[in-house]
Amino acid sequence: MAEQLLIAGEWVPAASGQLSETFDPSSGVKLAEFAEAASADVDAAVAAARAAFEDPAWRDLSPDARGRLLWKVADLIERDAAALAELETRDQGMPISLTTGVNVTLAAQVFRYYAGWATKIEGKLSSVSVPDTLHYTRREPLGVVGLITPWNFPFAIAAWKLAPALATGNTVVLKPAEQTPLSTLRLGALCLEAGIPAGVVNVLTGGPEVGKALVAHRGVNKISFTGSTEVGQQIAGAAAADLKRVSLELGGKAPSIITRGTDIDAAVMGNLQGALFNTGQACGAYTRFYVDAKRADEFTEKIAAAAQTLKIGPGLDADTVLGPLVSQEQLDRVTGYVNGGVEQGAQLVTGGTRASGAGLDDGYFFTPTVFSGVRDDMTIAREEIFGPVLSIFSYEDEDEVIARANDTDYGLAAVLWTQDLTSAHRLAARIHAGTVFVNQLPLIDPGAPWGGFGLSGWGREMGTYALDEFTETKGVWVNLAR
Repeated sequence: MAEQLLIAGEWVPAASGQLSETFDPSSGVKLAEFAEAASADVDAAVAAARAAFEDPAWRDLSPDARGRLLWKVADLIERDAAALAELETRDQGMPISLTTGVNVTLAAQVFRYYAGWATKIEGKLSSVSVPDTLHYTRREPLGVVGLITPWNFPFAIAAWKLAPALATGNTVVLKPAEQTPLSTLRLGALCLEAGIPAGVVNVLTGGPEVGKALVAHRGVNKISFTGSTEVGQQIAGAAAADLKRVSLELGGKAPSIITRGTDIDAAVMGNLQGALFNTGQACGAYTRFYVDAKRADEFTEKIAAAAQTLKIGPGLDADTVLGPLVSQEQLDRVTGYVNGGVEQGAQLVTGGTRASGAGLDDGYFFTPTVFSGVRDDMTIAREEIFGPVLSIFSYEDEDEVIARANDTDYGLAAVLWTQDLTSAHRLAARIHAGTVFVNQLPLIDPGAPWGGFGLSGWGREMGTYALDEFTETKGVWVNLAR
């Protein structure tokens, strides 16, 4: 039976009756069919969300009760953690250790974090200079928000958008990527089971046209999007027509700076994990490696050797470190970038081909790839590849490496590898990125903001910053002399 749309608390087929398919990237085999929504379904979902927003069952629900509902969703995620992780791995391809230890676990943590914030959304008393006047502010929900999520971490990213949107009292139309819709549909079902009123959470599956209709809909007050910079730019332009609020978490090209005196072996292992988690399909993945010129050859040799030892295989294999790319389209994209790097003169040290062998031939597997001799103007150095491709550069001094690391249109994340804490703080202040990691992997936590500079997007997710993204500030003036 095909997966259906969630609209107004009911599971319904698309108005057109059209279906699409999702495939297991480890085998290329069809995994499921799902409803292909269109503009009529967007209209219905937005109408349901608007009705729910104005319904006292949600509008007048106390903050404590809202928080309890979010806490219940977290309980249900934890109850179904094993099944959710397997579903995510089958649909997206990432290793089961990652879907279990990061995706599902983080989703539950996010719901618990924002469950606590539901009772702490406060206004302020203002000191105005008008006699006999009281002024205060209120933080109020925006209304109906459209959440558009990507295919690389479907369940986790849906959770980190949905939880703050609900904690602040909004209603939602949630549109997952067409490549990986299954876990988001399950999240919608858990919201219903938790007791969230009908129409508060609606889920629409389908292709890009669904997202375009949602962005253009005048009944939607805000769009929160995670995905490519190109699509983010299109959303920003379309949303300008009715000045719709927009937050965008987009692409990245994170530099990794290995400073002089760093433990190279530790930096190799940290960078390998930071570059290749989810097969490099992560906007915060480390992709540009700037190594002190005296150690660059050593670093290149060691990271290439380490990459060759990684177990490539289906995500459900407990020993898999590197799963498949999400689709044939993504496999073709990564292959094109690698071929382009060779044509532009970069030295291919290891990898660079589709992975083959027992259990691999029918899936979208790609070998971990290391380039050396990369110039800053090469395409592989400037564009987001979203695959297991590492580019290594050498540098001579601190000013040079900071200038080159910042020479990018993106600014989502960066990492420093150093044994000098003073140097770490100095360099972190000079890097143009929304998040700077020091001697560690790229991490996400409910309490820490996530977002970027430049073409990496607008706004912040996680932490208290996400509450600002889903609320309006209203000022109230009261004449005390009457």
